Amino acid sequence: MTTQIFLASTLYGAATLAAAVDAGRFPPAGRRILLTSNHAVTAEVTPGITDMPGFAALRTRFDEVLDWNAVIAPQHPSTWAPRAEDITLWERQLRSLWGLGDDRIELVVESLQVPPAQSLCRVFPGAAVDVYADGLMSYGPTRFRLDPQLGMRVRRVLHLDLLPGLEPLLLSEFGARVEVVPAEDFLKVLAELPPPGAELDGVGDSPALLLGQYLSALDLMTADEEEELHAAMVRGACALGHRELVFKPHPNAPAAHSRRAVEEARRLGARLTVTSTPALAETLYARLRPALVAGCFSTGLLTAATLYGLPVARTGTEGVLARLTPYPNSNRVPLVLVDALLPDLADAEAVRGWTPPSPERVRAEAAGLLTAVGFTMQPQILAARRASAEAWLAAHLTPRTWRYFTRRRLTSLGLPGGIPARLSFLPRSRTARRVARRLRRVLG
Repeated sequence: MTTQIFLASTLYGAATLAAAVDAGRFPPAGRRILLTSNHAVTAEVTPGITDMPGFAALRTRFDEVLDWNAVIAPQHPSTWAPRAEDITLWERQLRSLWGLGDDRIELVVESLQVPPAQSLCRVFPGAAVDVYADGLMSYGPTRFRLDPQLGMRVRRVLHLDLLPGLEPLLLSEFGARVEVVPAEDFLKVLAELPPPGAELDGVGDSPALLLGQYLSALDLMTADEEEELHAAMVRGACALGHRELVFKPHPNAPAAHSRRAVEEARRLGARLTVTSTPALAETLYARLRPALVAGCFSTGLLTAATLYGLPVARTGTEGVLARLTPYPNSNRVPLVLVDALLPDLADAEAVRGWTPPSPERVRAEAAGLLTAVGFTMQPQILAARRASAEAWLAAHLTPRTWRYFTRRRLTSLGLPGGIPARLSFLPRSRTARRVARRLRRVLG
């Protein structure tokens, strides 16, 4: 008998898996197990996805729901990995604990590069592996070079087609087949989730919806800067004429992160409602039909635009790009795609005139850019794409696209836009820097 084990750590991911099952993306199996994992720092006191509204509807696609945290306690899912000498013991233990017997195992996991997905795959070394990707990071390259014995086991990368016309780079170095989870099936699954609570009953028609991401927890900005980002969203929405606003904070963000946004809305004469229900943003799209969805680089911006046809705008992306380190940071690709394809909230004309890009426009404007950014992030993993990256950089480096790269990175890789090798001493030369400063003063 074949047993399929689906690993999920978010409600969005579980909804993606449910949609893939409904769409027939997985062959029939004798048993389907949904294995949940809570990645919160304080997982012991933080509700997991089984406690979130709507989970009961999603679990109907599976025969059983199991808890990975309970299996490896007191270790944390994001850090625990089996020792090589213990793998056989762990497989025997899990087969006994979960009643797997001699079943043939198929694994469906997210984020294969890190635990818990990689840990689970190592525990079942003979299992075939499918990877599902529920966000914009899947368009970027694999974060780390994987052991070929693991990478070659990957059969498919399943993903939501948030940018039709663009194919993910994730695990492309192993020739993994890319399959789309149909949007219609995903939307049907989302329609099964309960709408947000009574806190939104007083919200007027078609408000502006502002999305928080808890970027300070990722060390992409300070808490004060993130609060200011939320206030900037309020100012941008009000400048476009919106006076009814809804702010959806990240589920793990502290309540204080919405304080400055509330104060800014009050100052500008707008009404801001902060949601406290840990629901998916997509349930708000269906319930509120917002006139605008604004955020930094949340995947929710693309689901709003592509799947729901809603107007969207970005803010703060340029500042985050300027300080994003190290260069291969996996947030770079989502930032680049959102910055390149969505209008700036501060540009009222661009926001009002924007429409979701067609597949042809995505291929024309984003495919080459994605290849260039992906190669500069992971030149060894994507070595076969060097010529394509060089061609794009030689033809498309402009003041607008320079924000996606650094001269240091292009120089170190010998790419167009970098300093030629024979002049590489210049940045280290005090004389050259002194002359450059004088020229800047003379030229104004």
